Amino acid sequence: MPNLSCYNPSSFILVGIPGLDEFHIWIGIPFCVIYVLAIVGNFILVYLIATEHSLHEPMFFFLAMLATTDLLLSTAIVPKLLSNLWLGSQEITFSGCLTQMFFLHFSFVVDSAILLAMAFDRYVAICFPLRYSTIRTQQETIKLMVSIVVRSFSVILPDVFLLKRLPFCGTRIIQHTYCEHIGVARLSSADISINIWYGFSVPLMTVVSDVIFIAVSYTFILHAVFHLSSQGARQKALSTCGSHVSVILMFYIPAAFSTLAHRFGHSVPRNVLILFANLYVAIPPALNPVVYGTKQIREKIILTFFPKGNQ
Repeated sequence: MPNLSCYNPSSFILVGIPGLDEFHIWIGIPFCVIYVLAIVGNFILVYLIATEHSLHEPMFFFLAMLATTDLLLSTAIVPKLLSNLWLGSQEITFSGCLTQMFFLHFSFVVDSAILLAMAFDRYVAICFPLRYSTIRTQQETIKLMVSIVVRSFSVILPDVFLLKRLPFCGTRIIQHTYCEHIGVARLSSADISINIWYGFSVPLMTVVSDVIFIAVSYTFILHAVFHLSSQGARQKALSTCGSHVSVILMFYIPAAFSTLAHRFGHSVPRNVLILFANLYVAIPPALNPVVYGTKQIREKIILTFFPKGNQ
């Protein structure tokens, strides 16, 4: 009879950042500051977009969704990281590990899909400006947002069941500060080929395809922009895409670097890889509200929080 405790382990141990134990308190300070900035900045964005009718446009709806996902990602990772660094709380329950893993990967796939939706929104706005209001209706935007959540939930939920089927009779020490699918699966003594192939196919079907479609969208956008007769119109069109391109680069380039470093950077110290992986999930959520702080949003922030100073 199989040992049920192997299939339902009580907990795992997150080792934190090995080799830097004496610096854990100091390392936690910038992560705490970054987390507070992410929470405050994204909460303000969601609040403004929800309450200001002038911001009820497709691009701002996607921005609110991006901010909500960033709040989810930051809260799933950083509080446990801080408790590990400051309180030495390395233990995480099996269900807590699965929950953290789910929201980590779910947020990543959602963010990728949102960036694709924003790229398509810019494509329609620049290439078909006269038809924008008929193509990008509020109902169509809501349907697209729901489909993004459904797609991401559907492709990440199987990760949970793929891990629950595995026995963990050996070591339960995770050489990281948070739980991720393959990292947890490798602790099992059973065959994890299904986990590896599914973990490889999901990014290929979602994130890589999103990148391809984003590149196609911006190819058409740049083609349309550089065929505009007015230089002022070209500059205005490019400026509307600048913040979006910045967020795309902040999202995909560190992700690609982190993935390649973990797979091929065997000479890179483990603590450096772990630090970079945590910076990757902490910094973009804090920077996105700043990058997307358009003039329209900045004006709403001043009117909302500093009404007397604007009189």
